[in-house]
Amino acid sequence: MRFTSIVGLAVAPLALAEKLVIPAVEKAVTLQLAEFSKYYVDASNETLDSPATVSSHDVRSIEERQTSTYWYETIAHQGISAFNANVTTYKVYRNVKDYGAKGDGTTDDTAAIQKAISDGNRCAPGTCASSSTTNAIVYFPAGTYVVSSSIVSYYATHLVGNPNSLPILKATAGFNGFGVIDGAQYQSGGALPYGATNIFWRQIKNFVIDITAIPATTGATGIHWPTSQATSLQNIIFKMSSNAGTQHQGLFIEDGSGGFMNDLIFYGGKYGAVFGNQQFTVRNLTFYDAVTAVSQIWNWGWTFQGISVNNCTVGLDMAARADDGKEVVGSATFSDGSFTNTQIAFNISRSSTSLPVTGGSLAIENVALKNVGTAVSFGPTASTLLAGTTGSTTITSWVTGQVYHPNGPNKVAGTQTPFARPASLLSGTKFYQRSKPSYADLASSSFVSVRASGAKGDGKTDDTAALQSVITSAAASGKVVYFDAGTYIVTSTLLIPAKSKIVGEAYPVIMSSGSFFTDVNNPKPVVKVGNAGDSGTVEWGDMMVSTKGAQAGAILIQWNLASTSASPSGMWDVHTRIGGTKGSGLSYADCPAAPSSTTVNNNCRAGNIAMHVTASASNLYMENVWLWTADHDIDDATLRQITIYSGRGLLVESTVGNIWLVGTSVEHHTRYQYLFRNTQNIYAGQIQTETPYFQPNPSARSPYPLNTTSDPNFDVSCPKATAAANCAEAWGLVVTASKNVLVYGAGLYSFYSNYDTTCSAAGATTLCQQGMVLYDAAATTNFRIYGLNTVGAYGMIYRDTVRLATYSYNVNVYPSSIISFDNAV
Repeated sequence: MRFTSIVGLAVAPLALAEKLVIPAVEKAVTLQLAEFSKYYVDASNETLDSPATVSSHDVRSIEERQTSTYWYETIAHQGISAFNANVTTYKVYRNVKDYGAKGDGTTDDTAAIQKAISDGNRCAPGTCASSSTTNAIVYFPAGTYVVSSSIVSYYATHLVGNPNSLPILKATAGFNGFGVIDGAQYQSGGALPYGATNIFWRQIKNFVIDITAIPATTGATGIHWPTSQATSLQNIIFKMSSNAGTQHQGLFIEDGSGGFMNDLIFYGGKYGAVFGNQQFTVRNLTFYDAVTAVSQIWNWGWTFQGISVNNCTVGLDMAARADDGKEVVGSATFSDGSFTNTQIAFNISRSSTSLPVTGGSLAIENVALKNVGTAVSFGPTASTLLAGTTGSTTITSWVTGQVYHPNGPNKVAGTQTPFARPASLLSGTKFYQRSKPSYADLASSSFVSVRASGAKGDGKTDDTAALQSVITSAAASGKVVYFDAGTYIVTSTLLIPAKSKIVGEAYPVIMSSGSFFTDVNNPKPVVKVGNAGDSGTVEWGDMMVSTKGAQAGAILIQWNLASTSASPSGMWDVHTRIGGTKGSGLSYADCPAAPSSTTVNNNCRAGNIAMHVTASASNLYMENVWLWTADHDIDDATLRQITIYSGRGLLVESTVGNIWLVGTSVEHHTRYQYLFRNTQNIYAGQIQTETPYFQPNPSARSPYPLNTTSDPNFDVSCPKATAAANCAEAWGLVVTASKNVLVYGAGLYSFYSNYDTTCSAAGATTLCQQGMVLYDAAATTNFRIYGLNTVGAYGMIYRDTVRLATYSYNVNVYPSSIISFDNAV
């Protein structure tokens, strides 16, 4: 969690627990939302004039699979929310047709769908801050569901359609609301519910959102989606008017700290998508016939991968300035995309005199153009910065911003040598990508339920033996393991063997417990994927791994399995969550934040390593993975802060490498968040971190002892006798003895010093910590970063003990930014 907005007539981003207002962000968001607040937020569907026109190209037909059932619709539903107050009656799974929805294309299904969402005293907008006990999946069978007002989603809600025949949510001509699906309904006074940076653990997937019945000149929105980590949009088609003067938009995000989306298609609209959020990873989005495909109204750093823009006036529009002339968009990284029959691919407002000095930075790599009028346009004067083509060409690399090679800053606006991409990370000329499998072609008989096989998932019973039995037998028989919703206690290591396919319902939790995981000097995995030396593939999706109480020796996920480049393993929407929930024994009652005390509560040491990709592992694709140690109590009415100690975040030591990290976040671990050691061939698209809020009380030296094999040694970088008190704090990213580490977007943040946010305020004289990125000079080669954004650290990048980049030379809209860094080796 970072900065929550209250958006309406005024916007005030603030840290949820500390009420920290960031004036620079507040001003930028307020100004950029001015044109949208009357238009959309009041849900009045007022008609506005638009001078823009769109292509006359016909909207493409949507090819769907022939109507057929989906295994999830027919499988037995017996998932539970283990710590819900009414565990025996609370329904995790809800089929909208069981609540009266018809899906017949004529009946107004709004009320029935809303009843399916709200049933069971759930965490509704405006009624609670957040909840870990009211998770739900709301399932839509094939059909056309007519809606006359917004479907309002609740906290931790998964809206899921049939992927074999996408259900259509069709707005009526007189539709009233802010989005066919409103993912965060504005409350009285103009406040977002929950806090946009506190909306976790939710998904929308497999839908057609159709707003074409709404008159083209009436403002209308497909999905309203301010959001944060462990959330996703997947496999959604947005249908809007492409008539001249259209006021439709598909997706609107104005705030949050995301986040991930993929496999979205947009037809028509004034805007395909309007994006405003701290950081995000968007992959495989396709736009047809929009006036503007993407309007970036503000950000700190976004990563766009594999975006296709067709027959639009403008592709990515990030030309946004405040009334004082300052940039409000921080930076964007755009790779492996294409623009076809589009007037302007990129519209920017950054110039050599822009303020802040790095505002509006942009990195473009491997982007194909076909019949594009202007590749990069300077919006304020409509002048050309990079010419387009009437034929076909490819932008191999073009940047505008400040560059380090490895020294700097050097202000650049032009072509540069693209990053050297290892062939093993590629599919053709683009980085390999793979979407989460839905197993849509399988029958329910191909799945085996863990609860049907004897596991309880009640948060009390030791389910180790039952889970191991079903996982082992399923891998041997070619079945898919189905984890019903629940919390499954394990008291020793759970092995996932090669050939396993595992899918969860509403983020079921594997929770370690007991003395097996308590020895801080002898850590053991909670979940182990393969043994060292094993080969094969594993597919794992939609689950969480957690710990209960003191678990100082727990490695939550250890990945040992070697896969081949022809068939990588995959992990999608699998998260670790340490503390902060009912049943974890690590709530506010157990581990309250205590900034005035220097005593470490060892009962709150709850994880040794969040995830370890070991030397024997190889060829692993990870997408939308959040490795989080809780900073607040999710189930506390006021979200009070807690102090949980976890040792380390993501450690990658794969010798062969070939690791893809797409939309990953690692937060609040004591010694480091990301560490790449003795590895190679890493693609990392928009990594995001936060330093623990309690540091430097204690510092990163405590309470987990130094692992001399892999840990960065703070006695080297921060000698006790001479270093500042805020030196020995968790690194955001460490690279040592590794090669071909390619980072396409990074937001690495330090907001607190012993729970005080003064150190991250604009103009602070004493920052939160000394350094954020560390690499070694002796043995690291081809280490590259596009779009590095840091907060609260003096040194953005260190080479051993030498500071290469200082925050004050690279100030952006709130963070400090470097658009391109390479270690020149």
